[in-house]
Amino acid sequence: MENIIRINKDTWRIEDGHVRFFLFCGTKRAALIDTGMNRPDAKQIAESLTELPLILINTHADPDHISGNGAFDSFYMNPFEEENYRAHGGRGELIPVREGDVIELGERPLKVIDIPGHTPGSIAILDEKNRVLVSGDTVQDGNIFMFGPRRDLGAYIRSLGHLALYDGLYDEIYPMHGTFPVMPDLISKLQKGAEEIRDGLAAGTQVNVLGRDVCLYRFPYAGFLCNLK
Repeated sequence: MENIIRINKDTWRIEDGHVRFFLFCGTKRAALIDTGMNRPDAKQIAESLTELPLILINTHADPDHISGNGAFDSFYMNPFEEENYRAHGGRGELIPVREGDVIELGERPLKVIDIPGHTPGSIAILDEKNRVLVSGDTVQDGNIFMFGPRRDLGAYIRSLGHLALYDGLYDEIYPMHGTFPVMPDLISKLQKGAEEIRDGLAAGTQVNVLGRDVCLYRFPYAGFLCNLK
């Protein structure tokens, strides 16, 4: 059963097992950000919380973020995610968004930031008015999936560096996994850890995830699940 938690008068988080998604409301419309892993009724949940017209924004297209997309005729997503989305049976019209695009909810503009690496079209969403960054799976304190197709550790490291351009514009980060919320200083820690993995300086342990043997690099602040060397 989903756990609906009101963050403030215009913002909710919906906990769906090991993943979460969000509802942001402006004065003219509302945005559901992702639709979780086991929530084909995500749209109904959102509509029970607001009467505003509802849109959908996806941070990326891994299957634990799109379970309720089928209830929407269209959705906002980086076009580099479309292959991933369709490969998992995703339906509907993709409305492309890229770095710098602003989705206006009415006195609550949401700015799109491209952060490829975890997936080719991963995005973050900056809610500058409320000083919040929605980070998808890229910034979190759980185990970040960086194994299998479409993952790119080099791009991930560059994306964490790119987020430095937005330093000072947000006070908290809303991740889709792990602790809620996390603080901005986690970004530099993740970048350092990923660089150590890239440079062969980190020690990993073989683990099995979803029937696949991968390497877990566990740091005090988060973990990375990567391809075996």
